[in-house]
Amino acid sequence: MGVGGISKRIILGRKLRSSQLGETLLPKRIALPVFASDALSSVAYAPDEVFIMLSVAGVSAYAFSWKIGIAVALVMLTVVASYRQNVHAYPSGGGDYEVATVNLGKSAGITVASALLVDYVLTVAVSVSSGIQNAGAAIPFVQGHETEWAAALVALLAAMNLRGVRESGAAFAIPTYGFMAGVIGMALYGAYRAANGTLPDVESAHLHLEKADGYGGNISTAAMIFLLARAFSSGCAALTGVEAISNGVPAFQKPKSKNAATTLLLLGAIAVTMLMSIIVLAKNMGLKYVDPNDLSRLREANGDPLPKGYDQHTVIAQIAKAVFSDFTPGFYFVLSTTGIILVLAANTAFNGFPVLGSILARDGFAPRQLGSRGDRLAYSNGIIFLAAVAIILIVAFRAEPTRLIQLYIVGVFVSFNLSQLGMIRHWTRHLKTETNPAERRKMYRSRAINTFGLGMTAVVFVVVLLTKFLAGAWIAILAMIVFFLIMKRIRTHYDRVEHELKIGDSDPIMPTRVHAIVLVSKLHKPTMRALAFAKATRPNILEAVYVGFDQEATDKLLEEWDQRRIDIPLKVLYSPYREIIRPIVQYAVEIREANPRGVVAVYIPEYVVGKWREQLLHNQTALRLKGRLLFTPGVMVTSVPYQLKGAELGKEREDWELTRLRPGDVRRGGIDR
Repeated sequence: MGVGGISKRIILGRKLRSSQLGETLLPKRIALPVFASDALSSVAYAPDEVFIMLSVAGVSAYAFSWKIGIAVALVMLTVVASYRQNVHAYPSGGGDYEVATVNLGKSAGITVASALLVDYVLTVAVSVSSGIQNAGAAIPFVQGHETEWAAALVALLAAMNLRGVRESGAAFAIPTYGFMAGVIGMALYGAYRAANGTLPDVESAHLHLEKADGYGGNISTAAMIFLLARAFSSGCAALTGVEAISNGVPAFQKPKSKNAATTLLLLGAIAVTMLMSIIVLAKNMGLKYVDPNDLSRLREANGDPLPKGYDQHTVIAQIAKAVFSDFTPGFYFVLSTTGIILVLAANTAFNGFPVLGSILARDGFAPRQLGSRGDRLAYSNGIIFLAAVAIILIVAFRAEPTRLIQLYIVGVFVSFNLSQLGMIRHWTRHLKTETNPAERRKMYRSRAINTFGLGMTAVVFVVVLLTKFLAGAWIAILAMIVFFLIMKRIRTHYDRVEHELKIGDSDPIMPTRVHAIVLVSKLHKPTMRALAFAKATRPNILEAVYVGFDQEATDKLLEEWDQRRIDIPLKVLYSPYREIIRPIVQYAVEIREANPRGVVAVYIPEYVVGKWREQLLHNQTALRLKGRLLFTPGVMVTSVPYQLKGAELGKEREDWELTRLRPGDVRRGGIDR
């Protein structure tokens, strides 16, 4: 095993057989942090966005924060109830995509898939960027280098997920549960201090908040409604990630649907509790919070501007610092687990995106490489693609969550709406054939839940679209359209290829004759092996072909050819412009045109070297020639390898690595005793 192979095993671990897929299934205690970390972590930045939007109208608008929190919580619980219906009705893991495709048609399914793909990419970018921003509040060397750290963390997450869902889930479980304990513990301790009258103000409570331009004086009712709608749409970022569980049902242990539904219920209850706790605490502790790019609206109590380089800490960081003012370890625990969970929230996307990509690949809407499992039974290509696109976004938006959040949640509400509509159609269709009264009552109840869910998510979608379109949501919509068109083109390509590959009546007919040509660059062992192999195939015509542009070298080759009495004719193609590939291709085309029902077999001698870097010194002309001949109808290309001594030594080393005894081989049954 070479250095590359050893490095791969260190990063990924030992290979897993396909029969070991069952060993990677998740119990509920691991599935919750794996699939719900995105929705749970949203409570770390959703309150920030709510207060940023409300700050535009001044401190008085903060009175609406708890009401907006309740509205967001109501939507979340509605979506959770709706998705509990989904996982029972469609447990195969297709999630919203399968629901929309089966009940609304392929175009609706592709629309959902494109929305989810965009949303998964943004989940990684937003979560990691937000985690890095929180880490910057406590770690000085991260400040000013957020983009680089965020990109490195995405690469690390990708490497961990390449090791498999179960291993990554076990690694992420402790910090996820630590985050839950930290936030809920902070809320309980804050409530205790409030009851005792000792709840302190946050660090920004003494600051003066100026209204944004255009919001001075008494603003109109319409402007206030629009402002509250923007705050509500930003708070709905807390709903992202709920759909991931419906896409990940196959990863649960049996009974899959029941375990997935239970995990959804736990997710909804925990997320709503944490979200409302943070919003209520922030309001009661005098928080002042503005867009990080608009810090000039925050001033000292006497009206003086803030010191240069003032660092505005996140909402959860300010609350934790104040609540645990008499217990510093509590502050650092909340802050550290928040930073970790925000980074690990991207793990939800790393589990959802590859699964959805594999389903799209199976249906012909994505490259088939996305449907291949890697050494650890994870969809490796999907993981790598997701990481690459997320890093591009992080670099483009400089790891700023406030800029990225404007692109967010549009896609997830597109999938929410189409999924709910598809489920309504699903229950309506089944009610036409179901005669059991008990089952019909269940279906009516389920349809009512999905109908209410559709109403709620449709309203939110309209609000999000109206309030975020010009702020950056148009970029996400454009990306969805691009994904939609790409998937349609991919399916069209696969359909065309499948049609062309169907066996027809004329396909079994043998060619009238085979004209074989062996390419010769010089007379050596690889050439002799290629000539022998071509002769063994018994073609109708066999000849060697040499492209000559140096008369002295040509004469020398012809002379040596005659001296060795090779019984295969040598044809010289003269190339006055020193081209090699074009004369050979033209000659093959001429042979094919002279006998359209025959085939031209081209044999190319190639060296096989011992090291990959040595390959750069050989076979480059052969690679280009094969690339040209592959697009020539009626031409078959065969490479005839000749292993050099270095290649044989390399093969011996590999054989020795595979057969040598390692510690534990006998115990594991890897070798006969």
